[in-house]
Amino acid sequence: MMSLPFYQRHHEHYDRAYRHKALSSTVSQYQKETKSKSAVYAQGSAAYARGSAAYRHSSAAGFSLDSSAAYSHGSSAYDLESAAYSYGSTAYDHSAAQSKRSAAYSLDSESLSTSSAAHSHASESINKLAAAYRLGSEAYSIGLKNSNLMIEDQSYKMSPKAKRAKQSLVSEDKENEALDYSVPIFTGRAVNISGITDTEEERIKESAAYVAKRNLFATGEGVSVSKVAKTTSEEEHHEKKSRKVAIRESAERVAMKKTLEETQAFHKKLNQDKLLHAPEFIIEPRSHTIWEKENVRFNCSVAGWPEPRVTWYKNNVPIDVQAHPGKYIIQSRYGLHSLEITECDFDDTAQYHASAMNVKGEVSVYASLVVKRYKGEIDASLLHARNLSLSPFAVTPHGYASRFEISFVDKFDVAFGREGETMSLGCTVVINPDIKRFKPDIEWYRNGVLITPSKWVQMQWSGERASLTLTHANKEDEGLYTLRVAMGEYYEEYSGYVFVRDADAEIPGAPGAPLDVQCLDANKDYVIVSWKQPAVDGGNPILGYFIDRCEVGTSHWTQCNENPVKFARFPVTGLIEGRSYIFRVRAVNKAGVSLPSRVSEPVAALDPADRARLRSHPSAPWTGQIIVTEEEPAEGVVPGAPTDLQVIEATKNYVVLSWKPPGQRGHEGIMYFVEKCVAGTEDWQRVNTEIPVKSPRFAVFDLSEGKSYCFRVRCCNSAGIGEPSEATEATVVDDKLDIPKAPGRIMPTRNTDTSVVVTWTEPPDAKELVGYYIESSVEGSGRWEPCNNNPVKGTRFICHGLSNGEKYIFRVRAVNAAGLSEFSQESEPIEVKAAIAAPSPPYDIVVLESVRDSMVLGWKQPEAIGGTEITGYYVNYREVVDGVPGKWKEANIKAVTERAYRIQDLKENMVYQFQVAAANLAGVGTPSKPSKPFKCEEWTIAVPGPPHDVKCTEVRKDSLVLLWKEPVYSGRSPIVGYYVDMKETEAKEEHWRSVNEKPLQKKFLKIGGLTQGVSYVFRVRATNQAGVGKPSDVTDAVIAETRPGTKEVVVDVDDNGVISLNFECDQMSPDSKFIWSKNYEPIEDDPRLNIDTKGGKSKLSFKDLGEDDLGIYSCIVTDTDGVSSSYTINEEEMKRLLALSHERQFPTVPLTSELAVEILEKGEVRFWLQAEKLSGNAKANFVFNDKEIFNGEKYKMKVDRNTGLVEMIMDKLEEKDEGTYTFQLQDGKATNQSSLVLIGDVFKKLRDEADFQKKEWHRKQGPHFVDKLGWEVTDECNVMLKCKVANIKKETHIVWYKDDREIMVDEEHDFKDGVCTLLISEFSKKDAGTYEVILKDDRGKDSSELKLKDTAFADLMNEVCRRIALSATDLKIQSTAEGIRLYSYVTYYVEDLRVGWVHNDTQIKFTDRMRTGVTGEQIWLQINEPTPQDKGRYIMELFDGNTTHKKTVDLSGQAFDEAFAEFQRLKQAAIAEKNRARVLGGLPDVVTIQEGKALNLSCTVWGDPTPEVSWLKNEKSFVSDANCILKFESGKNVSFSISTVSTQDSGKYSIVVKNKYGTETSDVTVSVYIPEEERESEQEKKQ
Repeated sequence: MMSLPFYQRHHEHYDRAYRHKALSSTVSQYQKETKSKSAVYAQGSAAYARGSAAYRHSSAAGFSLDSSAAYSHGSSAYDLESAAYSYGSTAYDHSAAQSKRSAAYSLDSESLSTSSAAHSHASESINKLAAAYRLGSEAYSIGLKNSNLMIEDQSYKMSPKAKRAKQSLVSEDKENEALDYSVPIFTGRAVNISGITDTEEERIKESAAYVAKRNLFATGEGVSVSKVAKTTSEEEHHEKKSRKVAIRESAERVAMKKTLEETQAFHKKLNQDKLLHAPEFIIEPRSHTIWEKENVRFNCSVAGWPEPRVTWYKNNVPIDVQAHPGKYIIQSRYGLHSLEITECDFDDTAQYHASAMNVKGEVSVYASLVVKRYKGEIDASLLHARNLSLSPFAVTPHGYASRFEISFVDKFDVAFGREGETMSLGCTVVINPDIKRFKPDIEWYRNGVLITPSKWVQMQWSGERASLTLTHANKEDEGLYTLRVAMGEYYEEYSGYVFVRDADAEIPGAPGAPLDVQCLDANKDYVIVSWKQPAVDGGNPILGYFIDRCEVGTSHWTQCNENPVKFARFPVTGLIEGRSYIFRVRAVNKAGVSLPSRVSEPVAALDPADRARLRSHPSAPWTGQIIVTEEEPAEGVVPGAPTDLQVIEATKNYVVLSWKPPGQRGHEGIMYFVEKCVAGTEDWQRVNTEIPVKSPRFAVFDLSEGKSYCFRVRCCNSAGIGEPSEATEATVVDDKLDIPKAPGRIMPTRNTDTSVVVTWTEPPDAKELVGYYIESSVEGSGRWEPCNNNPVKGTRFICHGLSNGEKYIFRVRAVNAAGLSEFSQESEPIEVKAAIAAPSPPYDIVVLESVRDSMVLGWKQPEAIGGTEITGYYVNYREVVDGVPGKWKEANIKAVTERAYRIQDLKENMVYQFQVAAANLAGVGTPSKPSKPFKCEEWTIAVPGPPHDVKCTEVRKDSLVLLWKEPVYSGRSPIVGYYVDMKETEAKEEHWRSVNEKPLQKKFLKIGGLTQGVSYVFRVRATNQAGVGKPSDVTDAVIAETRPGTKEVVVDVDDNGVISLNFECDQMSPDSKFIWSKNYEPIEDDPRLNIDTKGGKSKLSFKDLGEDDLGIYSCIVTDTDGVSSSYTINEEEMKRLLALSHERQFPTVPLTSELAVEILEKGEVRFWLQAEKLSGNAKANFVFNDKEIFNGEKYKMKVDRNTGLVEMIMDKLEEKDEGTYTFQLQDGKATNQSSLVLIGDVFKKLRDEADFQKKEWHRKQGPHFVDKLGWEVTDECNVMLKCKVANIKKETHIVWYKDDREIMVDEEHDFKDGVCTLLISEFSKKDAGTYEVILKDDRGKDSSELKLKDTAFADLMNEVCRRIALSATDLKIQSTAEGIRLYSYVTYYVEDLRVGWVHNDTQIKFTDRMRTGVTGEQIWLQINEPTPQDKGRYIMELFDGNTTHKKTVDLSGQAFDEAFAEFQRLKQAAIAEKNRARVLGGLPDVVTIQEGKALNLSCTVWGDPTPEVSWLKNEKSFVSDANCILKFESGKNVSFSISTVSTQDSGKYSIVVKNKYGTETSDVTVSVYIPEEERESEQEKKQ
């Protein structure tokens, strides 16, 4: 089928003519070769003659064409076109048939054009164009290559280019519609887009058609569907337009003439060789875009001599018809070559090309095929119809048609997250073919809405993997996520659901956060905030919601409502015009307030008109704040009344009013006052008394619920307040939106093994539903969990994350702004398991045997069996003749259960194809792909055919069992064995290795030594005397791993001695079965075995285990993921089981312990034995010296059947109790006994121990010692005497003694933890002695003694010394004025701790210069006047009597230098301190003396050299005078004398002594006072 241009698809007659003429021209191109040129020339002359006449006729009419003239002109045009087609069809020759036809088209178009050239130079134009035709079609074709003829003049385009991205299906109703454009007479190319044609020659043909089209429309001629009479002005415009055309076409004719002259010169060179011609394609194959299951044909014709040979290629690979019988049909008839592809599918999308070759060369032409997969809902039968004209190209940006296969690998599954977490989704995308420069479009959708990157969502494309990251998941992010990958017009999608649970509430029991906060109806100072209610209410009903707002650019949140609101919409007023805000919502119940919701998108407080203007004309980057300015009014105008006042929302809490601004308001901004009154009255009250409203919206609060109100609005500005608007109708303050009723008919259905599909019906009379919340509960648990946290729309939802095998019930409730409905009724319980479906196709069809009239087929089980076992298979076959397949025929009417089947009554030497379909309870699945062609012929090979039905079972981490069936064809001799080959899945073919060196006689093999986690494949080969046959089909890849929950066959012997093998499976489906086999052959009615299966457990019991039962017993569970296990019974195992069976048949009561005796706390004697297990009917007999004894005063007997304990207790042992004791047990038919002999020394020792224990028990009735008195050394190196006591009460006293002298304790002991202690600090030799502690109260007393003398004392002191030595700190270096000191601190020091010092491994001998000692807790070594010989390593050795403890310091290098320098400094400082000037004493601090008395002070000073002495009075220098005498005598005695003191002598006196080593000052304060009498007399004198 050939495709039409877009402008011809609407006209049926052109459609038929185009197809008919094209076909006829193709078929007759070689039959009418001799008549082509003359027909073209003759028709060309006639066409020009008719064109000239037509033009003269139109000129005489003055371009005024009525409808009848237009119609007649159109008819003549159509006749001319038909003639051109007829003659053009005969005009093909072997060199340029298509070009001639194009030239004929152009000729006919030119004949109908009313070009301006015909105005002035008609004859010249005709002569020059006729000359062009006489040059022949070849010259014309090549000459048109001039680029000037290919320039499109945009001003003359009459129709838009055809859209390629979408399919356009024309219905019958639209074919007869009148179209408002001119219908061209000419025939153009199928795709009218310049630049995408296949070759340069095609562009030339397109240019010729374009020139004809342009000339036709430039003159205004043609068939016009809707054309009216032109006015005088239009005619004048047409004349001007024609003159422009004349000038342009005159230039084109000059260019054409030049081109034709160049063409003639070119052909002179070509005619030099007239015998041989290189191949040249006359008709090239056209690219196609078709739907799946359609056939497509590529046609081409080629010329050349010798006759070229044509080869077809697919993606540069030659097409082999025999390898794909029936798929490709290649024909060559009468020079027309074709390639037909039948029933195209996805894999046929490719680039095809035909290559023509002879001795002169080779040439190729290319065409693309795109096979599309339809994704819409249009009937597929329409798409397969052959009479539809579909868009033939899928054009990529690179200018060629292509088809891309897009697949997803490593896909994301259903994801579960929590609010606040980071979640990531991703897929690896594989695109074939991979075009580096053509990048795919990656798009993500949530619930069908395109997702754009934001701070909440990040998207990445690495070139191979597409990922989406939710940086901070919220419940708004929950939904169905779809990844769409598009290449050109083709795309693929993959979807997965994301669930987001509530974050943990800060307050236990608080509800979940609201979600989906949005801002609606924003105005200058008003916005409506809406949200969705959460699914989780915390166990208590939600009381309402708090709305918070925050100005953009700040972090301060302000609560908008004082009381919680229940309605999920709330009007927020009081916004500042021009500022932007964000909002959030919190839910509250009686437990507390929830976490806040995700913040809304920012919204600006603007007039909607201003917002629209800003969006359409953005003037500056967004800053979060908009500065609003208003024009100054030229003259004040009182505004009119608002209009269209109405109540747009009414709830119990508020009423929202809306109105339109008045028409009369001047240029000044206006504001509004809202008034209300109770319906039926005229008592109007202003609502907004303080702040006028700027927005034409207002929310009225503080209304009485249930009352009716009317409202009106006034406008105001600086000129005054306008008239009120018309009042609203009476509005009742109540919720207009009711809470929805509960949904109904909750129906769960199975989906997968972890999900269930829940459907329900919408509640009646539901209004403004937001969605639904679904909850699930394990049956009987009483605990409900939300299945979704974001309300879902629709009445169907898939609940994921359920536990396989559990039974669930579901309930649903609806949500709208008024609240959440009641829960629906609970659904019926449903068990979570996968729903059944038809199985997938079998695969790997092979021929197992072939004879003259029959063939045996084998195949592999489908990968997906559909959730239930396969009931059988159906086989179809068809003949293939010369590569063309016939119709499918049924091979079997009744389903076959085996995976091998013999097809009878075939034709010998006929080629057949086969397909197999599997069936289960859900129906017959899709048949497999047709097999390879197989020829039905007698096999004569000597070696065996391939084994079949090779499968792996009992897969573990290091082993598996391989099973197979013998070949159907055994060759010329019997099969003697099998070889098993294996390799890693990814390894190459040369890596196959044999598992067994010698042929196996059996048809199974356990293969060990596998590597865990590695994937393997296996195959089997049969062998006979002639050799090794063809290998079987390779198994599916299997990974060596032990899956979680894998169980093994367990052997058991019951109480009756019955031996059984037991296997358990917890992965069963309702149709699963246990299949037992012996040596991997199914067990069928074996009289020696009994099989019992109940639920998920199966038991195989042996009636009489013997040698005939030796072998491998395996069990496979069908309809599972390969659950299987086996158990081997060999001779050794059989003997063990038979011995165990004998024990069970003739049992003994097993004993954990034989009869034993022990002495109890009170001196009682207990005889006992322990049996492993006793039933409720077990009995015991007690025998002493062959005489049965019974329970009584002397013997207390007891049998504990739960624990198996049998005991007898005697109060005391007497001499007559010496002898043999026996316990006899009987439990059903099992018996046992145990005896104990107590005679002689054994009996005497036991009796003595019983007497001792009795005495001890009496002692322990009062306060007593559990642990006797002992000692321990604490971490502080103190000695603690301690003992553990018991049976203490408040009145119990404890007394300590040393050497029989009571130790006085400051505090009474509180017996904490039952331990008594006595702490001895700094333990030494004086503390040696005998210590005793006594407990006593009214119940008795007990004592404990500890001797710390001699050896015991030495041991204690050694431990004390050890602890002291361990407490020693590291040696440190200290410089003194005398030298260097090395020292260490201990907790405390005792003389028993011996101290030694070592210098450079030599024991130090102590002298006056090198001394050691202990000062308090410091142990030191003093090195006086150190020298360099004192450098080295010093060790302090502390010997505790057993061990030497060492502390080391290195006194060398920098350490010595620093210490020595410090010593020198200190030494000099000591000298200076010793010799500096100082006041030794004698001067008091304060002297108080009566006026008139004599003052004498003296002191002693010292210094070397003798210091200088000076005096200060009140910080000023002071020297001796007549009144005050200062003396310094003998270099040390200083005196200070005042003979008669007066008040003027009061003050601070300082003596300063100074020499070269320092200065010292001593102060004395002198206070002179006057007696009271003298003071009073002086005051009287003054008065």
